[in-house]
Amino acid sequence: MDWQSYQRKKRRYTVLLLAGLTGITVLSINTTGFSMARAGAGLGEILRFILVDMLPPDWGSISRLLQPTLDTLYMSVVAMGTSALVSFILAFFAAGATTPHPLLQVIARAFATLLRTIPDMVWVLLIVPAYGLGVMAGTIALFIAGVGLLTRAFAEALDEIDMGQVEALKAAGSSWLQIMGRAVMPQFWPELLSWSLFNLDTNVRSSAIIGMVGGGGLGFAIQAGIKLFQFEEVTMAILMTVVLFVGIEFLTTVLRRNII
Repeated sequence: MDWQSYQRKKRRYTVLLLAGLTGITVLSINTTGFSMARAGAGLGEILRFILVDMLPPDWGSISRLLQPTLDTLYMSVVAMGTSALVSFILAFFAAGATTPHPLLQVIARAFATLLRTIPDMVWVLLIVPAYGLGVMAGTIALFIAGVGLLTRAFAEALDEIDMGQVEALKAAGSSWLQIMGRAVMPQFWPELLSWSLFNLDTNVRSSAIIGMVGGGGLGFAIQAGIKLFQFEEVTMAILMTVVLFVGIEFLTTVLRRNII
């Protein structure tokens, strides 16, 4: 195929792609009834609700929200630690570079995909009937979602390591533990820590959502405040969630800079 034919084919595919995306977008707009005019018409009411009903924050509620804030932090840390540990083990089966058998790789990756596909909010709804409302259900939901995320991320990191070091140690007669300790882990450790810290960030953010459906923490406090029309307290809970997330983000950034 000459260059001009290749360019014509490329332009034709580009036009078809843009036409397809345009058609899907128009169909989606018609199906959902979305319009910028209707969206803009509600902005005034949104601003009125925020400026009149939600402000100023109820600063006196800080003492009541302190325990939910700590619960959110505890949930995020426990879920991160336990999911990282389990994912660390599963990743060695899910990675092509370290799996003992291709069938185990398929099973481990399918398991991680299943856990990652189901939203953590759905996991809470499934877990609450067994454990009841509160931080236990929220922690388990974050743990399950974390295993799905980290197993896939750790497996991808293991697949990207330099296999030359592994082959060199194999040729020297090193044992499996020696290969893992001297060739695999030194390359894998930065990715393991980085993804684990990222999971801690996502846990803090997700805990606010799963808490609203019974997972405890600040999300549960936000949901309770909305039901009781205590919008100033809801604003304070949102602010404390933001402060907690920014603090965790700052901490994880410092750790990445100094350790990785």
